[in-house]
Amino acid sequence: MKSKNTHFYFLLIYLTLCSVMIRCTSGKEKIPKAVFIIVDGIPADVIEKLELPTLNEIAGANGYTRAYVGGGKGTYSETPTISAVGYNSLLTGTWANKHNVWDNRIAEPNYRCWNIFRIAKSFNPALKTAIFSTWQDNRTKLVGEGLEAAGSLKIDYAFDGLEHDTLNYPHDKDSYYIHRIDEAVSDDAATYIASEGPDLSWVYLQYTDDVGHRYGDSMEFDEAVKIADSQIGKIWNAIKMREKNFDEDWLIIITTDHGRDAETGRHHGGQSDRERLSWIVTNSKQLNKRFSLNPAVVDIMPSLGNHLRLKIPDEISRELDGVPFIGNTDLVDLKAVQLNGQIALQWKKLSDEVKLCEVFVSNTNTFGKGGTDQYEKVGEVSVNSGEFRFDADSTLFHKVLIKAPHHYANVWIDLSR
Repeated sequence: MKSKNTHFYFLLIYLTLCSVMIRCTSGKEKIPKAVFIIVDGIPADVIEKLELPTLNEIAGANGYTRAYVGGGKGTYSETPTISAVGYNSLLTGTWANKHNVWDNRIAEPNYRCWNIFRIAKSFNPALKTAIFSTWQDNRTKLVGEGLEAAGSLKIDYAFDGLEHDTLNYPHDKDSYYIHRIDEAVSDDAATYIASEGPDLSWVYLQYTDDVGHRYGDSMEFDEAVKIADSQIGKIWNAIKMREKNFDEDWLIIITTDHGRDAETGRHHGGQSDRERLSWIVTNSKQLNKRFSLNPAVVDIMPSLGNHLRLKIPDEISRELDGVPFIGNTDLVDLKAVQLNGQIALQWKKLSDEVKLCEVFVSNTNTFGKGGTDQYEKVGEVSVNSGEFRFDADSTLFHKVLIKAPHHYANVWIDLSR
């Protein structure tokens, strides 16, 4: 029989080893993963009136906000509140005047505006990507998988195209087949995320928009939103399982592509307040002030990039209309007006730190057509000032760029008109 001292000795060694292992494990940086979900055509007021247990759990205390789609109303960036247009605004972090998707035909997307999948693969080809969608065009046209103009991008795993399978999903006048496809899409997303843990995933669910077009604001529409919440719950459970069992840091962002008209709830596409009324739900614990200042759908892409620690190429980053609501952000809502022979810039600061920004201007806009815009530096300014002015030729187009410490901000003003 061993003495008590011997038992104590072995116990001390065991506890010491455990302590070392815990310190080593706790110091290890977790692998960032991200999934974003678009649930089609749900204005924020509907989300706010319903009891949605999954979205409520994901949001916690601070992870819900109203947001907007549709670009700058009445400005050069005004963007139709239409489905594919909204998806591409999220994917590229730009409005329609740049990404060139104006309706659901997706006739001539401007692939010069890189989507988040292309950025991820360019940064690190080993990152695993996945798309789960009730509409195949999301992958083949918007992301442009396999197209040379879109970078010959390959998505590692795709589950879509079931809308073309009329044998297993016969089309009916009530579009219940879309509900069945949404179920299959969410099931596959949950299963694949749980088993494979892709680095970046997109899930798209359509049924809510179909019900909205048919019934408008109604009990049927509310029920469809509750069904979507349940479908998201399956994916959320998969994420929680991954975080519990793997050394991973998961970000989930859920949003919608457009609201609905205020009169009936059946329509969208215009610039009414309710058609522009979006929302964002996220589990992120790294939210900055932007999240509470009416963010836009274009802010989601750079936020995903920050979480995944992606380096966005400068030529792409300079064109982004979105600013991240995750991580460090310096300024938002950059605006430009002509004033007494000058261009007057204004913005909202998001930090009290004294930080210098560089201000540049170009009189061309050739990037979207494959060219390179030449910028001239016109000055430096503190972020805290919230404003800057410089002399301007009243006969020219001006593409203004602010290089802040953590990101770019840009605005256009055309004085030639």
